[in-house]
Formats: sequence, structure tokens, C-alpha cells
Amino acid sequence: MRVCIVGAGAIGGLLGVRLALSGEHVSVLARTSTLDAIRSDGMKLIEPDGSVLVATNVAASDDFASLGPQDLVILALKAHQIVEIAPQLAALYDESTVVLPLQNGVPWWFFQKFPGPFEGRRLQTLDPDGTLERHIPPERIVGSIAYPAAERDAPGVFRLIEGDRFPVGELDGERSPRVTAIARVLTDAGFKSRVLTDIRSHLWVKAWGNMAMNPISALTGATLAEICQFPATRSLAAQMMVESSEVAEKLGLHLRLSVEQRIEGAEKVGDHKTSMLQDVEAGRVLEIEPLIGSFIELGRLTTTDMPTTQTVYSLVSLLNSRLTHSATHR
Repeated sequence: MRVCIVGAGAIGGLLGVRLALSGEHVSVLARTSTLDAIRSDGMKLIEPDGSVLVATNVAASDDFASLGPQDLVILALKAHQIVEIAPQLAALYDESTVVLPLQNGVPWWFFQKFPGPFEGRRLQTLDPDGTLERHIPPERIVGSIAYPAAERDAPGVFRLIEGDRFPVGELDGERSPRVTAIARVLTDAGFKSRVLTDIRSHLWVKAWGNMAMNPISALTGATLAEICQFPATRSLAAQMMVESSEVAEKLGLHLRLSVEQRIEGAEKVGDHKTSMLQDVEAGRVLEIEPLIGSFIELGRLTTTDMPTTQTVYSLVSLLNSRLTHSATHR
């Protein structure tokens, strides 16, 4: 399968190395120092046991057109970065190209092919002017959830902390040949990938933890274990998750874990820095809207009060404003 990974961050790097070593035709869209590193030394993955995997059979470029049409395009960028490159994605498409978004939080395609009063509705926090919807048609999308915790140690060098699950699912729940093929490719690369017929409910459980843990970690500098083991922040995260579970219930989602079980799962990951905390430490713009703002929009749509979530959103938005100001005045 021709696979193009757009974005060589932690998750993109993990997928790129494993897929290339399993025999897929992998190309990577990367820039600057990361592009140079991959071209000269390949992509390196440090496994949890300390072993190192190196994939040199990867085509790397910063030019979409040079890579040509793909069977599968994996979007491994941060959600707010996709808008910048969306118009260029057409260079990677042929008639049957599938796009696999791997963003944290609520995805922009959430209401596409989702029966109910909001079917087809565009989330304003995620795609205000429809750029994503125009350049990434719902018919091309297969949903997925990235469960592994990973970090980028250096340009082209990635570290897997824990986890190996990448379930996939059609937006309408069908067990189609293409979603089955993608699950098989990911499984052959050493991941656990099963086909889900209710992708949104599973995605919500992952996003559920992110919407609480990520902003709290960004504001405090704490790891997942520290947040979960400190009573005040554990209680804060739980209250945010209770508020969003009311939204999920109104949307007809079936959450298979309790709030406490979800927090226990985050605690077991250990002293891992969330992606938002990693961005704070690097001085990068934060994923505010997909991780927490989108939940507040869904709360408004379903007339659900979310006072605790709104307070944390306000605080982390100020932090993001300061980081953005610093980044533009360097």
C-alpha cells in the first residue's frame, strides 16, 4: 500500500517507521531539520525496551506534488495545522485515496454521516469556514484513534512510551473492504487495529481524558500520574469529564468506561507529559479548540452547562495567547 504520512511528529514517526519496516511504500511530508534528518539518516524509533528501529526506505519531501497519488494519507499533524496544508492534499489523491486523520480531541468530521438532528453540521471551533470539509471530503475519511503515548526526541528520532492501538472505523459504521484493509496494514506493522462500528463513542472516551488532562497539565506542568495522584486536580479532571459525559449522553454515544475508570487509565500511563504540555515547553501554539473548545461548542448545541470546563478553557486560552504572542515576537 502507498502510504503518505503528513507530519513527522511523535505519532507520525511511530507509524512511519513501523509501516516502512513492514514492507509498505511509505513517504513522509516533513520540513526543515526533520526533513534533512530523515533524508540523511532515515527515521529512528526507540522502543520501550530501549531497542532502536531504523527505517531508511522512506521517501521524504516538503512538496506534496513530488510524492504523487497515495492509497492512504495519514494526517499526523496537530488539528490547527491541517488548515494550512489542506489545499495541497489534492496532489496526493486519486479516485480511491483514503484519508486517515489522527488528531487529538473531537474531530472536525464528527457530524458527517452521523444520523440525528446535527447530521452534516460543521463545528465552528474546528472548521469555521469549511476549508477542511472542502479539501478533505467526508467520503474519503476513515476515522481512527491514536492510543500510543510517544514523544519526539530529536528531528527524525521518535520514542514510544507505551501503547499500540490504532482502531479504525468508517464514519457510517460500515465494515467496508477499505477499512478492513487499513486495519490489516496496521496490524501487519505491529499495532493492534480492529474495525469499530461506533467510532465516535470510542473516540469520545479517548478525547474525554485529553480534554481534562491536557489543559490541566499545560497549566500546572504536571504529568499524567501527578495530575491523577493529586486529589485536587484528580477531582477537577473528574468534574470536567462528568460535564462532557452529559453531552455524550445527549448525542446518543455509548461510553463503555466510567469517569473513574478513564482517570485510572490515564494514571497507569505514568509520568508522561501530555502533548499540550510538550507544546508549552517548546513554546508552540496549543491545540485548544479540538481538545476543549469543541466540547464547549457541543455543550452549547445540546444545552448542557459546563462551568468547570469553561473555566479551564478560559485559563488555558490565556496561556495560549501568551505563547502565541511570544512566538510571533521572537
